[in-house]
Amino acid sequence: MRVEIDDDSGFCFGVVRAIDEAEKALSQGGTEVCSLGDIVHNRIEVQRLETLGLRTVSHSDIPSLGGGRLLIRAHGEPPSTYAAAKAAGVGIIDATCPVVAKLQRKVVAAHERMRREGGQVVIFGKRGHAEVVGLTGQVAEPTIVVEGEDDLELIDFSRPIYFLSQTTCSVGSFERLRDIMAARLPSPGMLTADDTICRQVSSRERHLDGFARRFDVVIFVCGRKSSNGRVLAEVCRAANPRTHNIEEPSELLAEWFEGAESVGICGATSTPHWLMREVADAVAAAGGR
Repeated sequence: MRVEIDDDSGFCFGVVRAIDEAEKALSQGGTEVCSLGDIVHNRIEVQRLETLGLRTVSHSDIPSLGGGRLLIRAHGEPPSTYAAAKAAGVGIIDATCPVVAKLQRKVVAAHERMRREGGQVVIFGKRGHAEVVGLTGQVAEPTIVVEGEDDLELIDFSRPIYFLSQTTCSVGSFERLRDIMAARLPSPGMLTADDTICRQVSSRERHLDGFARRFDVVIFVCGRKSSNGRVLAEVCRAANPRTHNIEEPSELLAEWFEGAESVGICGATSTPHWLMREVADAVAAAGGR
């Protein structure tokens, strides 16, 4: 049984940058370093960084962190978080992904324009996701968040729309929603659609479709909290029904590999390469090579 790891899977640039910032701060010693929420949606990687001294905290902990350092992860945060940290005397390590930071600025500009035109700002994304919370929190005005076609009823189609997307969403789904909106508006010119999806992330859908078709069995490795992981795992499953989604090697089942001659190991943008290697080694120990 041949076992192969997808070289293009694993951390995206934003996650690599955030983890590098955390490791650099931890290596400097001194005041405590805390991450506001899981630094990456992968429990195993979070545990590794915790052994180095990183502590994961919530927004409610900020007032008690005076004198410490607070890492803003790649997902970004609204201005209110920075204000709360400053008021508490907490140092900021800003690891917001540059792609997300650019989108935050676009959200502010979109609201300014829609305020002049009597329109509304709509973001395609997952409600409650850290990135979306950071985006909607950039301004005081409400931002409409849509997760799918059913949510379009939240939109007033008599008014102009400025449509943006969470950086990790599906390009195909964004385009489908854009086309439905354009068709429902009195004039297509009332819609401004700004595709703000990160291409480093979106390009993986096509790549993983091809990767998954090359193997008898596919093991997709990602954290349970990873939105990007859920999307990419389904891409693999659509291409290869013998796709299994796991978080760590202990979840592997021998029956998945019955009759298989090849196994592909891949993962999300939040999956560390070292973890995919551990999964590949576990598969190999069970009869691969």
